Amino acid sequence: MPELPEVETTRRGIAPTVEGRELRRLIVREPRLRWPVPADLAALVEGRRVLATGRRGKYLLMQFEHGWLIVHLGMSGSLRHVHPDEAPRKHDHVDWVFDQAVLRLHDPRRFGAVLWHDAAAGPVESHPLLASLGIEPFDDRFDGGWLFRHTRRRSAPIKQALLMGDIVVGVGNIYASESLFRAGIHPRTAAGRISAARYDKLAAAVRATLDDAIRAGGSSLRDYVGAGGESGYFQIDARVYDRAGQPCRVCATPIRRLVQGQRATYYCPKCQR
Repeated sequence: MPELPEVETTRRGIAPTVEGRELRRLIVREPRLRWPVPADLAALVEGRRVLATGRRGKYLLMQFEHGWLIVHLGMSGSLRHVHPDEAPRKHDHVDWVFDQAVLRLHDPRRFGAVLWHDAAAGPVESHPLLASLGIEPFDDRFDGGWLFRHTRRRSAPIKQALLMGDIVVGVGNIYASESLFRAGIHPRTAAGRISAARYDKLAAAVRATLDDAIRAGGSSLRDYVGAGGESGYFQIDARVYDRAGQPCRVCATPIRRLVQGQRATYYCPKCQR
């Protein structure tokens, strides 16, 4: 699933194309996504200028004067630039047509979303999909103390606590395994039993991991590509993810794999305690 690094990479890729530009047409070929695309969406946004792009967790935001488009890439989606004359492929569901560019949403599983939040309903952060999200990992308030305070009564393993998204957003499966390795914390450790000092290391590891992933263009495991059609390459240099049986890059102990909440977790049994 595209997570924070992939969505932020996409946002940075489309921002120069759409910010300050008028949306000429919105073409919806398939409205049956995870939530139906509003029937009147084209009428709401055509002829309107995109003021800015943003991101909240793994949701991409396009701000107009009268509201926001909320775009989710689903399990295997991507939003990329295409040539105006390029014929749509199977699973190309929505086009944003500008004077000099076309953006196209490709979503094979139709688990993504294109929704509208009207400015009259309040700030976009109040939308039901966004209102309960945790803090952004690059927010100045996010640190070890934040993690420590918000996990005191949590008996769930720290890996699962990171994935839930109500404490901090964007730490998807790959990035949780990588962050825990960098911090030297075993993924099965109960979140409520980790000390403040160890959470300081974890908060720093989360930020560093996500920053490295954004610099690498995210991770391309299946269908994800960036706005220019390029693949992300963070997974190539992953320290533990998808490296079961291979030597740890630090101590040479074979990396192990376990399943938590139906998701694969990778860790080093020597480096992570």
